[in-house]
Parts: sequence; C-alpha cells; structure tokens
Amino acid sequence: MHDALETAVSAELEALGFELFDLRRRGSRSRPVLDLRIERRDGARVSVDDCARVSRAVEARLEAERLVGEQYVLEVSSPGIERPLRGPADWRKFAGQMAVVTAPSLPAGKAEVTIVALEGEAGEEVAVVRDERGAEHRLRLAEVSQARLAFHWNR
Repeated sequence: MHDALETAVSAELEALGFELFDLRRRGSRSRPVLDLRIERRDGARVSVDDCARVSRAVEARLEAERLVGEQYVLEVSSPGIERPLRGPADWRKFAGQMAVVTAPSLPAGKAEVTIVALEGEAGEEVAVVRDERGAEHRLRLAEVSQARLAFHWNR
C-alpha cells in the first residue's frame, strides 16, 4: 500500500515540476495523516502557493485511486530551511552553504561548516568542508551520520 501511495504521489509531483523529498504516514488507521515534503525541480524555494497547488493535485489523485480512506489529512510543505542533506546530490547542490555535520573525522565529532565541494566516485564520495577557523576537512559521506543546512537569522 505504501509503495502504491509513494508511486502515485511521486508521479503527480513530477507532472507538476516537483520532487518528493519525504513521505511520512502517521495518525491512526481510521484517520491517517500524510506528511509530504516537496522540492522544486528547478531549485527555487517552495512557496505557499506551490504547497497549495500540490495539495489539490495530490488530493484529487489519492481520492481517484482510493489510496487512503475517506477521512485523511494531507500536509504539504518544503523540507525547511534546515533541511537534511541526504546524499551526494544534496552536497553538490548546496556547495557554498553552511551545514551542521556530525562525523567522527571532525575534531569535536560535530561542527558547523561551509560545504566547499564533493569529490570522488559513486559510493566513495568525499565532502570537502571548511570549519569556522578556515581549516578544510575531508569527510567520507559514508561516515557522516547526520548533516543539515544551517540557518542564522542575523547573517
């Protein structure tokens, strides 16, 4: 059921120019809550209007294909300004931006860094990052246990 749901949602998003970042199902069996996180394929920020348009389209598809019960809640949003970095594509996409990274090869195990570049072959990618002191570190993505974009109000 979840695979059919994800397939239908992804197809609808693709037709609208979006990608599925995350799909979580919570709530109860009688009143499920579907939490959709979306990104624009063109790289622009997701707007409130985008979320509304996606919500209407996905809702119509869910109801037409009867993929969830009659009483469900659909929540559509972006991954947020402190979005997780999930794979090599994210590290490339956000080069030049600040991130909070947890990895054993960092001096304190966790640091706020600037993403400089991503190097290496598939499966052996290495992120080049610069810490607050200007020192560069090379982190194997396989060793990074957590990473998310950093946001500061006053910068």
